[in-house]
Amino acid sequence: MLTDEYRYKILKELQQDPDISQRELAKRLDISLGKANFCLKALIEKGLVKAENFKSSTNKVGYLYLLTPRGIEEKVSITQSFLQRKLNEHEALEKEIKSLRVEIKNNKQQKQNLV
Repeated sequence: MLTDEYRYKILKELQQDPDISQRELAKRLDISLGKANFCLKALIEKGLVKAENFKSSTNKVGYLYLLTPRGIEEKVSITQSFLQRKLNEHEALEKEIKSLRVEIKNNKQQKQNLV
């Protein structure tokens, strides 16, 4: 299944480096080559990415992966959603850190009271 996180990461990589190989994409995202291939095919089928053969490439199986206008819109939408999720995670972590600091402070005070 192609999650929003992988969709975001793949679209970001393709936008930055359209002539990236599937092998390099898999390496950058720390996923298998098969998963990279599956995800790219899914994005192509959804009309978010267009794959074109290199005309002047010495590697005849080389492709240029271009985001379609719909792919660019999807990337913007996913980026906003991804950012909101990360901000929520950040806020939750800040609350947890604050709570842990209070707990440590209270534990130190209790320890001092026992001494």
